[in-house]
Amino acid sequence: MSLNKSSLQSDIKSAFKNMKDSDGDEEQALDALAGKLAEAVDTFVKTATINYTAGLTTPTGGPVQGTFGGSLS
Repeated sequence: MSLNKSSLQSDIKSAFKNMKDSDGDEEQALDALAGKLAEAVDTFVKTATINYTAGLTTPTGGPVQGTFGGSLS
């Protein structure tokens, strides 16, 4: 799955709306906002797809070496 910027934007907007609508302690509201933003970014990053094309080898069955060839989407 590729990165979905519109979903991230929607999650961030929702986090700010929830903070705006809160009527409690400012510190609690900030903690809730920070948590929602962190969750949105975490979800966004985890949807990334790594498209490996070439470049890494293991000639002896040991550690992989070389330069990664590919892209992130």
